[in-house]
Amino acid sequence: MVGSSTAPLVLLDGDLNVIAASASFFAAFQINPAGAVGEPFLSLGDGEWNRPRLRSLLTATLSGTAHVDAYEMDLKSERLGGVRSLLLNAHLLAWGDGADLRLLLGVSDVTDARAGEKLKDNLLREKAILLQEVQHRVANSLQIIASVILQSARQSRSEETRGHLQDAHSRVMSVAALQQQLAASRLGEVALKPYFDQLCVSVGASMIRDHGQLSLHVDCDDSVVDADISISLGLIVTELVINSLKHAYPGGRKGRIIVSYNRQGPNWTLSVADDGVGMPTDAESATPGLGTSIVRALAHQLHARVQVADGHPGTTVSIIHRQNSVIDLDDPTGWAV
Repeated sequence: MVGSSTAPLVLLDGDLNVIAASASFFAAFQINPAGAVGEPFLSLGDGEWNRPRLRSLLTATLSGTAHVDAYEMDLKSERLGGVRSLLLNAHLLAWGDGADLRLLLGVSDVTDARAGEKLKDNLLREKAILLQEVQHRVANSLQIIASVILQSARQSRSEETRGHLQDAHSRVMSVAALQQQLAASRLGEVALKPYFDQLCVSVGASMIRDHGQLSLHVDCDDSVVDADISISLGLIVTELVINSLKHAYPGGRKGRIIVSYNRQGPNWTLSVADDGVGMPTDAESATPGLGTSIVRALAHQLHARVQVADGHPGTTVSIIHRQNSVIDLDDPTGWAV
């Protein structure tokens, strides 16, 4: 049975002499089977098996005080082309009345597998370094773009143009915050509470001049989502918060905006609520703008619907995901940005 095994096996007696070995063992380690049977196992080949640590482990296994289970060792042999990585397993066998000890030793050459793992680790390490470099360059580029836009806004004589440039600056800064937070996640998942906290800090820093007048708060459970989902949620929060800051508090009104997220099983709700002036009543202001279109498109991508409600005071916009719900992208729900 040992001799016909396709896996490299060696059967040893109580003195670690070879009783039998598989043809695969002899072939794998280039040992002449004619002179191997009856010889000490540790003297096989050119003596490369004669390792003190291996001798101790096999002897201890014969005595029942140790087990050789997935023991990894390096076998150095010029005949075999250098250093080979081996995985050894040894089992004490019950033989006859127990007076004669037998040891079954399995030997696997894992050199190629270890080389493949090392190559994979090196590639992953290089990929991580390149990704960090890309993230660093993206962060720098976003900061430069935001600075140029803000400088152009300050130099513009047109109030309308200045407003559009300031909106663009806020959006670029929010994307920079998204990028920074996602770059910190190395597991492909993002905890939403710190993510929304950082996002609101970034948006507030670029759009709120007096934090005693307006404030942003996050009320979020401990949900964790995939990075790609967090991007969409972050963009939605950015658009809705910017919308509230622009329209809900005219004339220097005081206010508070709350970003909340809660999940129950597969269902979740993301909402941005302000305590401002409420929904616009004139037709021109109620016309959906760019921000509304962005929010609706992102909600559709998440298989969620947009719900706008009067907050008494203020307005609450909710993105609601319910499992197996049907989303109508043409639903006119939304407000102008």
